[in-house]
Amino acid sequence: MSYQLGKFEFGSRLIVGTGKYASFAQTQAALEASGAQMITVALRRVKLDGAPEENLLNYIDRNKYTLLPNTAGCYTAKDAILTCELAREALGTSLVKLEVLGDERTLFPDNEALLEATKVLIKEGFTVLPYCIDDPIICKKLEDLGCAAVMPLAAPIGSGLGIRNPTNLKIIIEQAKVPVIVDAGVGCASDAAICMELGATAVLMNTAIAGAKDPVKMARAMRVAVEAGRLSFEAGRIPKKLYATASSPLEGVVNT
Repeated sequence: MSYQLGKFEFGSRLIVGTGKYASFAQTQAALEASGAQMITVALRRVKLDGAPEENLLNYIDRNKYTLLPNTAGCYTAKDAILTCELAREALGTSLVKLEVLGDERTLFPDNEALLEATKVLIKEGFTVLPYCIDDPIICKKLEDLGCAAVMPLAAPIGSGLGIRNPTNLKIIIEQAKVPVIVDAGVGCASDAAICMELGATAVLMNTAIAGAKDPVKMARAMRVAVEAGRLSFEAGRIPKKLYATASSPLEGVVNT
């Protein structure tokens, strides 16, 4: 079943990045294996001109993938806003993943700068998907500002630590009236499945796929895990119990 992000609609619940691959050919193969419909592009880290073989966009089918330019590497609201404006001009899209980082070591977002940039971009007509800390309060504030989704981290970017605080993610998902996309920290397929079983709308990842020994095979694994996790969530798990419950009911059993 599809979901909406502003005016955009997607069937795949796996969103993948395009950085850190060994080659553009490998990027192409991993994107295909992932089944993703939306892919992120770090505008500050890609060449949009120069030789064709150096331009990532020459290897991406724009009719197949929706580009999600992001503001990776921005540490101020001003830089993030400018990067989004450049992305809209260069790529012809108002859909942006907003990152305003506050710390070089952890790459945790700067909450105040993130809110500041969000206010400006919403007024300028952008469809904003903000990367944020796994804090229900900041997620609610971002939603109230008009963000099309919130994107709380599972763990620090590129760490592969998996879901560090499932309780906070569950609270965010339960209170949100917009899609919740878990972003950053996923390391393996089971991490992606857990995110979806918590009720997340989608999962975004880059390093978990691009940094794997076999990125194409990992992309396939993530695709299946996201689909399985979503099905599991929709099916509704059984309640957890302290004691056993017999799989075969004892009612009607005749003792001999």
